[in-house]
Amino acid sequence: MDWNNTKSIFIMVFFVLNIFLLYQFLEKINDSQYESFTESSTEELLKEDEISIETPLPKQKSDQFLIAKSKTFEKKDIQYLKNQKAKIIDDKKLVGTFKIPVGMKAEINAADLDIFLKEYILKGNEYRFWSYDEISQTITCYQVADKKMFYNNSKGKVTLYLNKKGEIVSYEQMYLEGIEKFNKPKVLTSAVNAIGALYQNGDIDSKSKVTNVKLGYYNSLQTTSVSHLLVPTWWVVIDDETDLFVNAFDGEVIELNTEEKILE
Repeated sequence: MDWNNTKSIFIMVFFVLNIFLLYQFLEKINDSQYESFTESSTEELLKEDEISIETPLPKQKSDQFLIAKSKTFEKKDIQYLKNQKAKIIDDKKLVGTFKIPVGMKAEINAADLDIFLKEYILKGNEYRFWSYDEISQTITCYQVADKKMFYNNSKGKVTLYLNKKGEIVSYEQMYLEGIEKFNKPKVLTSAVNAIGALYQNGDIDSKSKVTNVKLGYYNSLQTTSVSHLLVPTWWVVIDDETDLFVNAFDGEVIELNTEEKILE
């Protein structure tokens, strides 16, 4: 064996390896600097338009898609439900009517709803309060996984119907099961940049207040009736009344009601 040639090959291999490692290192530094530059630029734009952020921003850096499927309800699922007559509609929807209406406090709050859901709804501990509509007298609750909500998802939803006395008289339920993480973790766009995307899209007026920001999941447009792909999503609340959503992977603003139109 020619030692000089072998030594030259090793030197060349280590040289190429060092170049590759240096490239990766510099790329990470550039990505970090770009993220910081973008965030500082966004904050300056918001400040110039007197838009304030009134809530701590989540710091999660990465996440994954989720996959799930719609539950097919069976008779055994409704056998032991309390104080109600329940029936299954088209295999995927459970409808219950309470024999004795369940009273609620005049002011609907999440803590009371948690207690109700756990007591009367199948797998009720996996749903959380979302909204109360005084006009239609309905309460909407969405499913959660790993403490993150499935925003605007009709396939993981409980709708409660109230009478004029404010008592819950019936409900409709759909449930997602077999929830698993899908694909490798990906870097998320920051909460600040998600707010910036909404601002650039014209969804945040000057002098507005960002009053809540949380990470959850939104149904991807690639959804089918059998399986569902859920993408990490920033939920941004403006002035405690306007709900906005941004895809946490690509920073694209999600048009409201898109998911419901596709799934219904």
